[in-house]
Amino acid sequence: MKNKNYSFVIIFLLTIILNGCSAIFGNKKDAQTDQIFVQGAIDPNLIPNAVGYVPIFPFFNNFSHPVDVYVGYDEMVYVIDDNGLNILDQKGTHNAIIPILGATDVILDRRLDLYVAGRINHPTLGNRAAIYHLINTASGNYQIIDTLIHPFCDDSRASTGDRGADDLDVQFTGLATLADNTLYVSRTGPRNNLNSFIRPDNAILIFDQQGNNTGYALGLTPTTSSLKSVMGVSSIATLAGPPQRVNGISTSKDFFVTQASTDPSVEYRFLRITTKDDPDLGTLYGESSNYLNFDKTKADRFQYESFRFKKPEDCFIAPDNLQYSFVVDSGTDSLYVFTNQGFEGVNPPANSIFKKQVIVSFGGAGSDGTFSGPFSFNDPCGVCYNKKIIYVADKNNNRICRYKLSVDM
Repeated sequence: MKNKNYSFVIIFLLTIILNGCSAIFGNKKDAQTDQIFVQGAIDPNLIPNAVGYVPIFPFFNNFSHPVDVYVGYDEMVYVIDDNGLNILDQKGTHNAIIPILGATDVILDRRLDLYVAGRINHPTLGNRAAIYHLINTASGNYQIIDTLIHPFCDDSRASTGDRGADDLDVQFTGLATLADNTLYVSRTGPRNNLNSFIRPDNAILIFDQQGNNTGYALGLTPTTSSLKSVMGVSSIATLAGPPQRVNGISTSKDFFVTQASTDPSVEYRFLRITTKDDPDLGTLYGESSNYLNFDKTKADRFQYESFRFKKPEDCFIAPDNLQYSFVVDSGTDSLYVFTNQGFEGVNPPANSIFKKQVIVSFGGAGSDGTFSGPFSFNDPCGVCYNKKIIYVADKNNNRICRYKLSVDM
């Protein structure tokens, strides 16, 4: 009798395994699975069955023109859209919306203090660029503890008068933090006289964690294209980022910028700016000329190819050991991925027949001609990376898209 019972159990389990897997795990041929594994408009050099990004559904929806996304040290997802600052958990559940005028960018430092770039209506000077410093955003009891307002937050403007319309045109376009909670702010504007004691509007400002302006990235070129230019700088990113950890986080002061200037002379629009501390001269900011090494035995495309981008809006550097960099370009409606040597693509998997970087950049119109498919974007403006997942703020599709590399699945 006991043997018969065992036989019945074995038969029952085999029936479940053979017939019930699709009910438990999902049918490999169902519509959603087909949608996930359709490669869409991916570079033809990519072998779809080997390496590529696949979407993680569901995408996060119910936004109004999202322009930035950031996953913080607190593991909350922060999204900037027309309504201000949206706070979500990693399942995409909306927890709160904090209205902030003209918000465009968000970052969280290691103290869990949050900064938002936006605008403020000054009682006497009118609408000005501003950076809001908030605390307790994840708890629901947020406070704005400081507001950095142009031009008062720039020490070089302490003794100058208002510039009227020119100061109204100044924008804070990007935020990034270092491991010690130093804040970098990218800024654009119309006045860029290098012979003045006043800093150019096209600049990277530096603030300590108390909000004091401690300097700016001296030596970057605000009006001419170069390997260290900031013409129409549209974003900034550092090598320090979540998750929170005591050891292993980068202490480098280097940063990356994108340039969305309409000036057609801008040759290199995604740059790495190197830093070197000199005991007499302070921090020196230099170019990454080694990215001009176009080693065709290792990659087919490169970050520093001339006129590689059209209108890059945002960048992000993976804070893990590989340090892949990600760029979204609204001019091509695409996401690009590069190695820390400036090679486009990701490392081929172990035992692969491919010896070069595998190009996994994607975007543009889908096979149906639209820009709304899972591998297409319509004016992507923000990008972030956290725990091997890429988040893209897909502005005109009103969504946050999420992707994971197939070899990481």
